Amino acid sequence: MIKTITARKSATAALLLGASAALAGCVGGTASNRSLNSVHQPVVSRTNYVFDVMTSSSGVPIGEQSRLAGWWEAMDLSYGDKVSVDTTNIGPAAKADLMSLADRQGIILSEAPPVTEGQAGPGVARVVVTRSTAAVENCPRWTDKSDFNPNNATSDGFGCSVNTNLAAMIANPEDLLTGQKGTGETVVMSSTKAIDSYRQQAPTGEGGLPNVSSTSGGGGSGGGGGGGN
Repeated sequence: MIKTITARKSATAALLLGASAALAGCVGGTASNRSLNSVHQPVVSRTNYVFDVMTSSSGVPIGEQSRLAGWWEAMDLSYGDKVSVDTTNIGPAAKADLMSLADRQGIILSEAPPVTEGQAGPGVARVVVTRSTAAVENCPRWTDKSDFNPNNATSDGFGCSVNTNLAAMIANPEDLLTGQKGTGETVVMSSTKAIDSYRQQAPTGEGGLPNVSSTSGGGGSGGGGGGGN
């Protein structure tokens, strides 16, 4: 009899231990974000593409200029791409040729390139295209298998849709990090343009009321009535 009771106590303890472990697993797998701030934010990644251009004391040869122009075209440069050149190893004539080529291509060329692997030798101009992309990692997430939510938290996938669409639609991913920097000047003419247009609009009745005859269309009716009498 004693052995039977001991066995029952052992079985009961095992069941309670298993239930506790299962409950702990549920709590651990439930999201713990109790705010409305999404933990899934866009991550901005930068990639540097490098192109070395051979130069001479007299400038950049036509063949090298054609190669560089073709590379820019193949890169399909768009809004948000930054183009820079390292001019430390080239002469003023080559620098002027590169700036002129960039102007003809409609490219703003910066002289502050990022740090890249390797080093350009003497007479070599290193042109760098920096391109940024934005994406939300690990989205969507559907790890919540149960409605058990003792923390009253948001789901694991909360914010995935909105932030993924934002990352896909933004023209310049760098704006997610620093935003657009203003010039420090307030353009009053632009800010008050709508108000000035409203104030300067001429009133609709300024030209006077139109002349409308009260007998317009009544003569035919009166004539018809006289004929009836």
